[in-house]
Amino acid sequence: MRRRSRKKQQPQENHERWLITYADLITLLMIFFVVLYAMSQLDIKKYDVLAQSLQLEFRKSDTVLEMGSGLTGSLDPAKQPEPAKTAEKVEDPEKERLEAQKQRKEQELQDLFKVIQSYVKQNHLENLVFVADTPEGITIRLSDKFLFDLGKADLKKGAFPVLAKMASLFKQLDNIISIEGHTDNLPIQKGGAYQDNWGLSAGRSLAVLRYFVDEKKLEPKKFKIAGYSDTRPVAPNTTEANRQKNRRVEITVLRSGQ
Repeated sequence: MRRRSRKKQQPQENHERWLITYADLITLLMIFFVVLYAMSQLDIKKYDVLAQSLQLEFRKSDTVLEMGSGLTGSLDPAKQPEPAKTAEKVEDPEKERLEAQKQRKEQELQDLFKVIQSYVKQNHLENLVFVADTPEGITIRLSDKFLFDLGKADLKKGAFPVLAKMASLFKQLDNIISIEGHTDNLPIQKGGAYQDNWGLSAGRSLAVLRYFVDEKKLEPKKFKIAGYSDTRPVAPNTTEANRQKNRRVEITVLRSGQ
């Protein structure tokens, strides 16, 4: 008797297995986000306690930072260098004295300049006396018109009031005073007291000096004199008017150092 062969039944394929994997993935993601959330919540009180404990322990150690205290490196006032002292201005009494003296002398020169200018204007001497403030000092240019006769070195009486006024002002100063004689380029006439213009210019400056020293008793050491003949004209010796300008005596109250 034949037996019927039974066909082995094939198990049915489960098409929903992916749901298990998906569920596991979702679960893991949820756990991951829960952990992140838990880590993001900081316990402030516990953090403060931890920070204070660490600082206390670090401060017990020797400093590893210059001018610090412990590992925190906080500044230790006891170890701080003293602040640099502001450099004090070193005063030099001698230098200050000299500067004050220089300013006083300059003020005296300016006062002298104003007084002589005023005197010239009040006495209508503009054509005979010229005053200038030069780098060398205060220069007073005196024309020979009222100082001397032509070719001579004797002071006229008309020159005394002007020279006396100047002497009264010079007495108050301790500056060096230069007296210079100048002539034009015309030669000296023979038979006179002077051989040439060199002698005449020097004689005229000497005459003014002797008035200050002998008549007005000013200190001789305050003066120096020179005669320049016709070597330093103020105008070309081409006309009589220009030659008149060149025949002069210049008195300069020198600035310090000149």
